[in-house]
Amino acid sequence: MADNAETFTISRPELRRMLTAFGVTEKNMAALFSSMEKAHRHINIIAFVSMLEKAGLDRDEASNLFRRLNMGDITIKRAFDLVDEERINSETGRLYDVTVDVS
Repeated sequence: MADNAETFTISRPELRRMLTAFGVTEKNMAALFSSMEKAHRHINIIAFVSMLEKAGLDRDEASNLFRRLNMGDITIKRAFDLVDEERINSETGRLYDVTVDVS
């Protein structure tokens, strides 16, 4: 997957304008930017999607934001698939603690 790594850049004021247009509150924006600062303003897509969802954006709004970053639809779909897979893996880990011993 590292071979397919892409970087998308957006300025803080531009991201703020986009989030404001989507109706994200100042409180949620402050939390989002704080999380981003802790990650040294470079975060992976899974963390970013989670942050956007916590800020109140749904998947359609997040997709729209990603398109404004010139992210293609295939990349956006892969990003959401990764987020879903990560959630399933973390939920499965909490629900099932099974060990298989093969002899």
